[in-house]
Amino acid sequence: MQATQLLKSREVLDDISFVERVVWLLPSPAKGSSHALKYRLAYVEGGVCVVRYDNEAGKGDHRHIGAQEWPYTFTTPEQLLADFWQDVQDWRAAP
Repeated sequence: MQATQLLKSREVLDDISFVERVVWLLPSPAKGSSHALKYRLAYVEGGVCVVRYDNEAGKGDHRHIGAQEWPYTFTTPEQLLADFWQDVQDWRAAP
């Protein structure tokens, strides 16, 4: 079985920001992850990625907010998207 792309979208939020989401179903979990999804969720503002969730091979699930990086505990695809959007909303609401 080959990887299957489940989602690829780019949503412009305003003149300076957009969200890009890419999710793949892998035949088996990527190294460092306990699930078979490979994902990259990014919020870009003014040409800079300021919120990103991803699970690069060997590093596992994690998220970036500004210059900080934290592990992320993956539970479900729905919760992943909800958590990402919450961080995007929090970033946009910050002074």
